[in-house]
Amino acid sequence: MESKERGGTWYNSKMIIGFILLGMLLLIAIFSATISPNNPLAEHIEIKYAPPSSEYWFGTDHLGRCIASRIFWGARTSLMYGGAILGSILLISLVLGLLSGYFGGWLDTVIMRMTDIAISLPTPVIALAIAGALGPSGKNLIIAMILTSWGDFTKLIRGMVLEMKEKDFILSAQVSGFSHIKTMRTHILRNIFPPIIGLATIEMGKIILTIAGFSFIGLGAQPPTPEWGVMISDARNLIQVQPQLMLYPGLAVIFTVVAFNILGEGLQQALGKGKVIRG
Repeated sequence: MESKERGGTWYNSKMIIGFILLGMLLLIAIFSATISPNNPLAEHIEIKYAPPSSEYWFGTDHLGRCIASRIFWGARTSLMYGGAILGSILLISLVLGLLSGYFGGWLDTVIMRMTDIAISLPTPVIALAIAGALGPSGKNLIIAMILTSWGDFTKLIRGMVLEMKEKDFILSAQVSGFSHIKTMRTHILRNIFPPIIGLATIEMGKIILTIAGFSFIGLGAQPPTPEWGVMISDARNLIQVQPQLMLYPGLAVIFTVVAFNILGEGLQQALGKGKVIRG
């Protein structure tokens, strides 16, 4: 899609659509306690499988719980889990990628060997191991995903740093007596951060999908937590008689992944056109 520039700020239609969709999702997550028509954990078995109504907007599930309320609270749960995972991955990757690419030498060798090990670790196996040792839970899933997901970003950031190091203004800064920390922060980090934001936004969609998948098989959030993967798992045996129980949380996952993907692609198109910042 075509990008436009006004006052030095790039934007495109994907960014606008993505921000709108993500804004809606964030509002639902932030104000889930206010907009939810009922307690997401309250069980009323006498009204199980109730149809949509003014009190139960999407009806009720097999335990008489409000589906709409669980969907809204599920947005908060998924974004909190995803944000914790992505934030940790970026922090680890930025530190290691910057150090590895900037200093090189033995430090680069050590970090890259650690990175190769992390990349080789399969997330399902690590999640199973942690669940076996500590028990399945959302917290343990977060740990498993962080342990196995920082490697790719670290290699990507290292490559960006290596490319940026060869720029004339970086060499000039080093000759001028800039400290390593100031050079990395002022010149390198400011230039590599914009494309990383676009990639990280797309990665957030993948993380949300993975969280739902692990919760579906019992390795993530546990019932009765209002989480989309848990809701789909609870309803899988009822798909032929009560398909809406899987439909609503499934659509929520799809909506979220699409929102992050659209925004991420828009950010990549826009920020990829940015100029090099020289301090």
